[in-house]
Amino acid sequence: MLITEYLKRNATLYGEEIALVELFYIGDSLNATRRMLSWQDFERKANRFAHLLLRRGLKKGTKIGILMMNCLEFLPIYFGILKAGCIVVPMNYRYTADEIAYCLDLADVEVLVFSEEFIDRMDVIVDKIPQVHTLFFEGEHLPAYAEDCIALSFDCPYEDPGISVVGDDFAAIYFSSGTTGFPKAILHCHTALASACVIEQNHHSQTRDDVFLCIPPLYHTGAKIHWFGSLLSGSRAVLLRGTKPEQILYTVSEEGCTNVWLLVPWVQDILNALDSGQIRLSDYCLKQWHLMHIGAQPVPPVLIQQWKQYFPQQDYDTNYGLSESLGPGCIHLGTKNLNKVGSIGKAGHLWETRIVDDYGVEVPSGQAGELIVKGPCTMLCYYKNPKATAEVLKNGWLYTGDVAKKDEDGFIFLIDRKKDVIISGGENIYPVQIENFLRTSPKVKDTAVIGLADERLGEIVAAIIELKEGVSSSEVEFNDFCQGLPRYKRPRLFFFAPIPRNPTGKIEKPLLREKYSSCLVSKN
Repeated sequence: MLITEYLKRNATLYGEEIALVELFYIGDSLNATRRMLSWQDFERKANRFAHLLLRRGLKKGTKIGILMMNCLEFLPIYFGILKAGCIVVPMNYRYTADEIAYCLDLADVEVLVFSEEFIDRMDVIVDKIPQVHTLFFEGEHLPAYAEDCIALSFDCPYEDPGISVVGDDFAAIYFSSGTTGFPKAILHCHTALASACVIEQNHHSQTRDDVFLCIPPLYHTGAKIHWFGSLLSGSRAVLLRGTKPEQILYTVSEEGCTNVWLLVPWVQDILNALDSGQIRLSDYCLKQWHLMHIGAQPVPPVLIQQWKQYFPQQDYDTNYGLSESLGPGCIHLGTKNLNKVGSIGKAGHLWETRIVDDYGVEVPSGQAGELIVKGPCTMLCYYKNPKATAEVLKNGWLYTGDVAKKDEDGFIFLIDRKKDVIISGGENIYPVQIENFLRTSPKVKDTAVIGLADERLGEIVAAIIELKEGVSSSEVEFNDFCQGLPRYKRPRLFFFAPIPRNPTGKIEKPLLREKYSSCLVSKN
């Protein structure tokens, strides 16, 4: 079945039952705007939007962008695009105006749906995107250059448009995170999307009784693919706009959430709030919350050890994936492997994995190499970029660019990004290992380790440390703390500052290298 067929099935079987809840918290308050959408209305809104696109003469394969925050309208528009046989292109809501224009051009987007939050950015580029011939708007303050897509779709039929779509048809273009430069456009087919549903539901066993709390952005493969488990099982999901610890726990309590996907910074914030007494678990009803899982970045083992102290009865899981593999799922830890916390797991359902050397030869257990994966959600290509495609797709295997190793039981441990490895005095140094060590300090809220250019050693290790609120420290103190590391791994420089992360939780190391290389010059 295609994912559009799962939606149609749910509308038939579960009609008036709630599919989606939107909660929008403003600031730090616990007063939220709450909206709901049934499976039947979800299907009808998707069909109406599909008919609107077809009325405009859009053909199968037309690329249609979505530039919206998480909201009830996002997924019906996403599915409407697929039902029309068009290609959906979700866009990062943090993009600057110039980045929006760049990605629209890169993906050959002809129609863009955007919401109120992006009016200022669209004002800047509306005359610079001639290939985008239609701008649809969702919101209250309609710009003069756009059309109200919700109002226009009201008089469209709510029956399925009946466009023939098969698994091999192009379905979606997602963008790489751009942590190593400009984003690349990643093309996936319908079979990949449908397979992601099956894989996610296999990993987390969602049932009709589950309630999934979705906080990360829906433009990203991670959040959407985890929601696909709810789609397959016909269960409810809550879209939360708000990331404060109180808001997360209050929502879990009030909405009866059973399955919550968090990013590392939010887990750390909740733990800090619990440690400080800012929040108390006794104020919430959390007994139904049976699964907390994390993805999108390496998970420090100490973080999960601390979490289990507060939530001993809760299952923990992690998935590994990348946009080129359609998000989480190609590697899966599993809830029964708590003794392997720190590992990303083994090959996920329907996936294969290998760890290879620079010549593509598989390395023995315990030896580091590049992680490669093969499965039904592997991208078709980087759109319009055959050179970049050839660098990562070889004989059906996707080369991830991540350095990893397997233990004697076959569990995979992520060491670091290949491009993030620091070479100092001829030694390969993996920043994640140092970051995990630094996080064992009770003063550290977050940390990032980077390499900075050095004439003598090639690179030296620098640690950026974000301290917990109300805590002070010094370079001398952390120099002493790092005596627990081998000499060649000890940071030579310490900077105390917030750690920048993108919306999916990944540390923005190019920004840090740029910022602190200039600091290094000024120090010298």
